[in-house]
Amino acid sequence: MKNIRVILISGLSGSGKTTAIKALEDIGFYCVDNLPILLLPKFIELCEQSGGKISKVAVVEDIRGATSYPTRSSFPKEGEDFCGKDFFEDSRNIIKALQEEGYSIEILFLECSDQVLMRRYSETRREHPLALGGSIMDGIQIERESLQGIRDMANEVIDTTNFNVHQLKEKIQRYAQEGFNAIQMTMTLLSFGYSFGVPYEADLVWDVRFLPNPYFVEELKGFRGEHPKVEEYVLQWNEAKEFLQRIKEFILFLLPLYLRERKTHLTCAVGCTGGRHRSIVIVNRLARMLKEECEKNGVVLSVKHRDAEK
Repeated sequence: MKNIRVILISGLSGSGKTTAIKALEDIGFYCVDNLPILLLPKFIELCEQSGGKISKVAVVEDIRGATSYPTRSSFPKEGEDFCGKDFFEDSRNIIKALQEEGYSIEILFLECSDQVLMRRYSETRREHPLALGGSIMDGIQIERESLQGIRDMANEVIDTTNFNVHQLKEKIQRYAQEGFNAIQMTMTLLSFGYSFGVPYEADLVWDVRFLPNPYFVEELKGFRGEHPKVEEYVLQWNEAKEFLQRIKEFILFLLPLYLRERKTHLTCAVGCTGGRHRSIVIVNRLARMLKEECEKNGVVLSVKHRDAEK
């Protein structure tokens, strides 16, 4: 393994990449914003020639670095393809080659909801880089589709929707100091309500709205999924038991494959309508079912209930 650590930051325009790169710079990373992906190998080679002075680097790579980044005259018409495929192929090939040479390449992807991105652009009065021929929302959707490939490669996806600048800085620095260097993989089981949107940070999502809803049982309506009576109600159904067993087997099948690909964080989300009953029960029971296997395989297991208080 080469003695240089590389964090590649990508994500949607307006999601906080500038804040992220500054946060890493503050803790000793040598940082470059908007370096074309094709120049990444040469940049790393030059850093290696510093004689050990540069051992941690962070680079922002986004759609601006695509080989076919559009101008106003070349902006795609309706139905035409965009440069995202080229950007993803370039990124994948270059990162794979660098990893095969022994470099530690981590991809940190920043997500954000469409509504918050729209608000941020409205407040700053900046033009979205891909809104050259249409609205800001058009640009956001094109960019989201174009970056899906690089998002799928990410070691860590961070949803910045509810973060202020200080919270995002703390999150980025904590990841850099603890995340990738940790021996163990971290898996988060996350419950949520579809009424409040699917979590952007989720790698895997399961919908449990097929289970009978305790909300419509008068004596259970006011309790949350942690309450024994709610748990008993949800888990009494055969389909709930079979679902849990199948999900457990699926996750245990995937874990070693993700570890092989150097993925250090995995978020598994379970959703119901409001995120207060069924999803909480399923996540809590799934955590108990996976606990022993996770400990055996060196995986840190955590549980979060995003919408329990809403």
